[in-house]
Amino acid sequence: MRINCEVRQASSNVDAKHYDTERIRKEYLIEKVMAPDEINMVYSMFDRIITGGAVPVKEELILSAPEILRAEYFTQRREVGIINVGGPGIVKVGDEDYHLDYKEAIYVGRGDRHVIFKSDDPAAPAHFYFCSALAHRETGVKKVTKKDAVVMHLGSLEESNERTINRLLVKEVVPCCQLQMGMTELAPGSTWNTMPAHTHDRRMEVYFYFEVPDDAAVCHFMGEPQETRHIWMHNEQSVISPQWSIHSACATRNYTFIWAMCGENDDYNDMDWCDTKDLK
Repeated sequence: MRINCEVRQASSNVDAKHYDTERIRKEYLIEKVMAPDEINMVYSMFDRIITGGAVPVKEELILSAPEILRAEYFTQRREVGIINVGGPGIVKVGDEDYHLDYKEAIYVGRGDRHVIFKSDDPAAPAHFYFCSALAHRETGVKKVTKKDAVVMHLGSLEESNERTINRLLVKEVVPCCQLQMGMTELAPGSTWNTMPAHTHDRRMEVYFYFEVPDDAAVCHFMGEPQETRHIWMHNEQSVISPQWSIHSACATRNYTFIWAMCGENDDYNDMDWCDTKDLK
């Protein structure tokens, strides 16, 4: 088993407007999330969120605490949201197994217990995507499917943004502390997400794009509303969105993405909208 943890410092909105393509990608893009028999994670100083992926193939993978946490268990002071974007698998929390099929999720609250990833079939391994935030109380464990989610249907095919937002790990569904996670599925023929764009100074966000074919790409937009930048992304890659940045995308075809937020509050609707005609 191999565990990789990269630590990234927070960046200023004043500095970011001067970054070239290479620097933008280095600061915000997470290219390698999923790899066989590895746990890859990035610890960001933006609200100390951890973003990662685990692909158990030949062995079980234990979500152990990286050195930066100075903790005995990964969940000693943290909550974790996990969504399976691969073959069927199991997340073992303490002594209990939770079976996750494709697009099913589990919330793991703060507590001193191991979290272990397993796949049902090594030929079709699970791809566990996870995000983690600091937690101030113990809140238990709960498996969540799309049937449990708060579902929103937004946009239209005429606007190229018809989509279904599945709010999976939010306060209406699980007793989370500050982490929120969900999954947005774009309808065939739609390519834009999160339009009109917005920021929220109270929270930062991470996007994870998947169901993107090898010959397709996603153009993720970020930056201040009047200083926008873009990052070209591919399947199973993540991008960090600071609290001062918009987070939107357009792709060469429809796709699905997972969003995760943490920060000052847990109000999903706390957004500062940006008029599309004012974007630069």
